[in-house]
Parts: sequence; C-alpha cells; structure tokens
Amino acid sequence: MKNFALIGAGRIGKVHAIAVSAVENARIKLVCDVHEPSAKALAEQINADVASLDTVFTDPDIDAVIIASATDTHAPLLHRCAENAKPVFCEKPIDLDLNSAREAASAINASGILCALGFNRRFDPQFNRLQQRVSNGDIGNLETLIIVSRDPAPPPIDYIKVSGGLFRDMMIHDFDIARWLLDEPIDTVYAAASSIIDKNIGKANDVDTASVTLQTASGKLAMITNSRRSSYGYDQRIEAFGSTGMLQAMNNTETNLVHSGEHGVSQEMPLHFFLERYEAAYRLELEDFINAMQNGTKPLTNQEDGVAALQLAEAANASLVKGAAVRVSDY
Repeated sequence: MKNFALIGAGRIGKVHAIAVSAVENARIKLVCDVHEPSAKALAEQINADVASLDTVFTDPDIDAVIIASATDTHAPLLHRCAENAKPVFCEKPIDLDLNSAREAASAINASGILCALGFNRRFDPQFNRLQQRVSNGDIGNLETLIIVSRDPAPPPIDYIKVSGGLFRDMMIHDFDIARWLLDEPIDTVYAAASSIIDKNIGKANDVDTASVTLQTASGKLAMITNSRRSSYGYDQRIEAFGSTGMLQAMNNTETNLVHSGEHGVSQEMPLHFFLERYEAAYRLELEDFINAMQNGTKPLTNQEDGVAALQLAEAANASLVKGAAVRVSDY
C-alpha cells in the first residue's frame, strides 16, 4: 500500500483524491491545506487525517506527496520534497516564472527523487492512442499537427489576474502535447492573440483567444488554437497529418448516439467541462506515477517536461509582444 500526503484540498485536490481512491494499493493518508475547514472536509470524505505541512515531510509512513495547492506554492514545495527525499506528483505549472521552475527542476534532479507533472492529457485514452500510432509510423512521417482547445466559458476575472495568462495557464497543456507528438526540439514560436470574448480579460492584461504556430528544425509545424468560450461545450481535438495519412482524435460525448431524420443528422454536444472530459486521464496519470515508484521506471511526464512547456509559454508571450516569431532557445 502506497501512502500519499495530499497538499491542497481545493477542486483539483479533490479530483486527485478521487483518482487515488480508484487505484489499487494506494490511499491518501494525510491532507494538508492552508484553509483547515477544506482539509477537514476532504479528509473526512476519504478517511484520511488532517496534517500540517511539517508533518507531511516528517511522517515516515508517507511514501509520496501530491501537490495540488496554489501555483505559487509548487516550486517551494518541490524544493521541500527534494530536501526530504519524497517522491512527488505535482500539478502544472511548476511555477509562473521560468527561472524558478528551472531551479526547482535542478533541485529535483540533484536529489534523484521521482517527480511527475500533471500534464494529464497525455493519459487521455484517445490522445495516448494517437501518439502511439504516430510513433509507430501509421501515418508515415508527421508533417503538421493541429491542436484545438476551447473552454465552455471564461474563468472568473479574479482567477485570470493570478493565472499567469492564457499561455501559462491554459495553452501550457497544448504545448506539452505538441512537444510529445512532434518528438523533436521546437525551434521557433509565433503567437497571435486578442481579447474579444470579455474586455475585462484584456483589462486584466490577458487574452482570451489565441493561435500559436510552432516549427521544429526539420520543418514540422504545429498549430494550436485556444478560446476561453465555446457555446457547444468543451472542445478538445487533435489532427496529426503525415506523409501517408492522417489521425484525428475527436471530442468525447456522453454517448455515441447519432440521430438521423428528415431534418438532418445530429449528435450530442461534447462533454461540458474538463473534469468530465479527462476523468479517466486523472486516474491513469496517478497509476503511471505509482507504477514508476514501484518499478523504478520513468513517468510519462516529469519536471523537465514542466520546464520545457513553460519555456514555450514564455516564448509565446514574447512573440505576442514583438509581433514576430521568436527562437525558443532565447528563453
């Protein structure tokens, strides 16, 4: 039985607690949160104990730590995990500052602890299968990649103000997927973006609509489009085009029913929110982490992936300001 300490009892902390409960031979033993009532409520729900942060790192029965707290706590907590030799699963991003993220990754590397990053989309069954088939050469040589990610509605402005911006908060998942599928270093980034959904997002110095083009040294192209609003649900699609064919991962719906009648053909809208769309992925990413702990293998995502995705977000922000393509190596 692997005993976990969960730091953060908010929405994503609850998601991870439920995911761990579905994994054989794993449980949350301790819950820690700066808001003690939240920690108590979640601990009661999953039959865990409430603990202080110090207890998380001194309890010898804790095999690993899950960091699901606010973004500005991720890097300091990763340092503490490294100092105390605690394997760690950390939500993305490592930090909003690239240098801070690099320092945390360096500390993890120096300590030798196992670290996995919460890029859950790699574990989505559709996306994961698409990557396997691209890697197997089922479409020949990959040439272009199109990644679509659109949220049903914008988050609250208070969240926008502390999110680090669309590229670091939302598109960072797509940067990771692009790196994973392209499977070679990305050379240049060109970003275009605007605030056309909610002017208050623009006043908060962020954007709500964006398009980014990535190019590798060999010439492969990836195009990512993000929107903070999608009237028909949570829009998550990938198209991989290669020299001998194409693979497409389409939206998930509640069922596969299609209605055909005299007025046309229709099907259900995509699942409405990320918690529904990626429910299986949240469980599978923790299974992968636990398997890596038990077998001494490398998790599918780690601290280096966290730094690399954040580097692309940094380059995208710089490109947006300059109005021109930038080299990733400059960031």
